[in-house]
Amino acid sequence: MTSRRRGPALPDFPWDSLADHAAKARTHPGGVVDLSIGTPVDPVSSLIQTALTSVADQPGYPTTHGTPELREATVASLARRYGLDGLDPTAVLPTMGSKELVGWLPTLLGLGAGDVVAIPALAYPTYEVGALLAGASVVRLRDGEPPPPGTALVWLNSPSNPTGRVLSAAAMAAAVGAARDVGAVVASDECYLALSWDAAPVSVLDPAVHGGSLDGLLAVHSLSKSSSLAGYRAGFVAGDPSLVSGLLELRKHAGMIVPRPVQAAMTAALSDDDHVVAQRHRYASRRAVLLPALLAAGFAVDHSEAGLYLWSTRGEDAWETVGWLAQRGILAAPGTFYGPSGNEHVRIALTATDERIAAAVERLG
Repeated sequence: MTSRRRGPALPDFPWDSLADHAAKARTHPGGVVDLSIGTPVDPVSSLIQTALTSVADQPGYPTTHGTPELREATVASLARRYGLDGLDPTAVLPTMGSKELVGWLPTLLGLGAGDVVAIPALAYPTYEVGALLAGASVVRLRDGEPPPPGTALVWLNSPSNPTGRVLSAAAMAAAVGAARDVGAVVASDECYLALSWDAAPVSVLDPAVHGGSLDGLLAVHSLSKSSSLAGYRAGFVAGDPSLVSGLLELRKHAGMIVPRPVQAAMTAALSDDDHVVAQRHRYASRRAVLLPALLAAGFAVDHSEAGLYLWSTRGEDAWETVGWLAQRGILAAPGTFYGPSGNEHVRIALTATDERIAAAVERLG
C-alpha cells in the first residue's frame, strides 16, 4: 500500500492553544475583550468601498503585476508618506495580503535544504513557517548579531510585531550590511510603518539604510493595519527590480494574483492619506487609555514605541498572565508565540472598539 506524502512538519498553529483561555474570558458577565489578534474593527473608508465595487462588472483576468495605476499609486504613496523618492513602479508587486508573501517568499526565492533563514529573536511566527515550507533551517538573531554563513534570507521587522520596537536607520543599515556580507537577501516587514508613537521608523528603501543601492532588498507592506483592509487581503512588495521581476514570473505561473476589485481598492487607499491619518488617531486614542491602565495594574510595558501592540509583563510566566487576564474577561497572546525569549511577556493589541477598550480599562482597575 502506497503511503501518502505529507508536507513539511510545521509547528502547531499557535492560536489554537488559546482556546481554553478564550472560553474562560467569554464567561465574563460583560463579555470578552479580545486583545489577542490584531484584526481591524473599524469601518473601511467609503472611498475604498466605492473603488472596490467600481470594477465589479469586469469579467476578465486581472494582471499579476497589478494595474499601472496601482503601481504608480504605490510609488507615490511611499514618496508622500515616508519620503521614499525615485522608486521604480515596475519594481512593485501586489500580493494577497502580506502573510502569503511572508509564508512563500523563501520558496519563491528558491531556498531549500542547506539554506538558512535568519529571523529576529522575537518574530512573527510566519517567518519561521515560511522557511520550513521551503525546507530551509531557521536561526534567531539577537540584537546586532550578524547572520551566520549560509544565510540566504534575513527578515527585518521595524516596527516590530510583537514588541513594537523601532530600529534606528543606523541599526537597519548595519543589519543590511551584515546580510550583504554573507550574500543574503533582506526582506523588511514594514506592515506597521504608518503607526508610530514614540519613535520614527524608517524603511529599508530609505537611502540612509540601503546606502544608494536596492540590490538584494525587499520591503513588504500591508494595507490591513493602516487602511483596515485585512478582509480584502491587500499588500505589496517593492525593492530590488531584479528580485521583484523574479517573483513576478513565478507568481504568474502559480496564479498568485490579487483580484481586480481589490487592486482598485488598493489604488484608492494608496492615493488617499486622510483615512490613514484618521485610523492612526483611533489607535493612538486607544493606546492613550490602555497603556496607563496596564501600568496602574502592575504591568511593565517594554518597547511599544510603534505598531498596534503593547508588549507587557508582570514578571511571571506568560501563560500565567494570560490566565490572569482571562479571569477578567480579557484575552491576550502569550509572548512565547513569537519566540522563547517572550516567555514572560504578553502581546496586548489596540485593535478593539473604543467600548471594548474602555471595558478592559475598567477590568484592569
